[in-house]
Amino acid sequence: MPSALKGIRVLDLTNVLAGPFCAYQLALLGAEVIKVEVPGLGDLARQLGADADLNARKMGSSFLSQNGGKKSITINLKSKEGREVLLRLVASADVLVENFRPTVMERLGLGYNKLKAVNPRLVYCAISGFGQDGPMQSSPAYDQIIQGLSGVMSITGDARSAPQRVGYPVADTIGGITAAFAIAAALVRQVRSSEGDFIDVSMLDSTIVTMGWVISNFLIAGKEPKPMGNENFTAAPSGTFRTGHGLINIAANKQEQFEALAKIIGREDIISDPRFSERETRKVNRTALTVEIEQALSKKTAVEWEDILSSNNIPAGRVLTVPEALAHPQVGHRHLLAHFDTVPGVDRPIDVVRTGFKMSSGDPDVTIPPPQLGEHCNDILAGIGYSHEEIKHLREVKAI
Repeated sequence: MPSALKGIRVLDLTNVLAGPFCAYQLALLGAEVIKVEVPGLGDLARQLGADADLNARKMGSSFLSQNGGKKSITINLKSKEGREVLLRLVASADVLVENFRPTVMERLGLGYNKLKAVNPRLVYCAISGFGQDGPMQSSPAYDQIIQGLSGVMSITGDARSAPQRVGYPVADTIGGITAAFAIAAALVRQVRSSEGDFIDVSMLDSTIVTMGWVISNFLIAGKEPKPMGNENFTAAPSGTFRTGHGLINIAANKQEQFEALAKIIGREDIISDPRFSERETRKVNRTALTVEIEQALSKKTAVEWEDILSSNNIPAGRVLTVPEALAHPQVGHRHLLAHFDTVPGVDRPIDVVRTGFKMSSGDPDVTIPPPQLGEHCNDILAGIGYSHEEIKHLREVKAI
């Protein structure tokens, strides 16, 4: 069966993370994603990552992680000929994604209305830090700035360490996945009505939306969120606990789970302790409860307790490092990683992640490795009608 987005052409004018992550999700679902990059420089992520040699080759690990399945063309959008190339590409496309600051595309003469006139069916998605309007519309936005402004940092860490940044670019990633979701919805509408759409994705809005219960507890219950470290504010015992060796997360959120936990660890006496007998009293006395539980857990390792608790239907799992998580049998069973033996411009095999879901019609996958800068220029231009001589001229005038 064809992939969900097979036959959809996406123009990816984005850089670094939120936009490229969005377009990568579309590529994994089978869309043809053409990455439009600045000649000679390309996506800044090509120079980012932990391997300096790959960065120098413009194939940095940050780029490799979210640009598999894409084709690369370089276009100078500041030149008249370059803009004409983009307009011809737009005529052939279903989607365009960009994450410039608001007004940049307008100043280039490539705003939504201009592109819509060329292709009325175009789904145009603009990803920015704060959206296309409002007092901060033109402010520069980086993940950490959004984390701070959204309130995420204020509830990350504990009373002593907060505010803390989440350990990966969570706001960028949320912005990207929000954009991919919105594009998928607009494509359904496009099929039904033959009409395009303009999608305005704000990383700040997207991040706040995902805070769910933290927001509703304040808006509806009037309770201001506080940093609670590894504790779950909705229940106790629910958080991270020390064992005889290693840390384990336990989520005994229901009364029956708490009682089963107490029996399994040999502390049935705490079930009737008035400090812990009910859900709300356990939350109030969570620190004392943690002390009692950790004393019992000290008799075995986290590995042993994970097996014991999970086999008794008590949600539990060890705290793993990233390498340990990637090597976990469950992750391997789900085939989360895609492998490429050879990647042009890279001197080693690479693994990249696929999507977090599967489909009965065919699992999302990445079939071609991340592209070198401008690798597909000639093929893409020929595909939209440029002759060999015309392509040669575009190179001579530095339009591509």
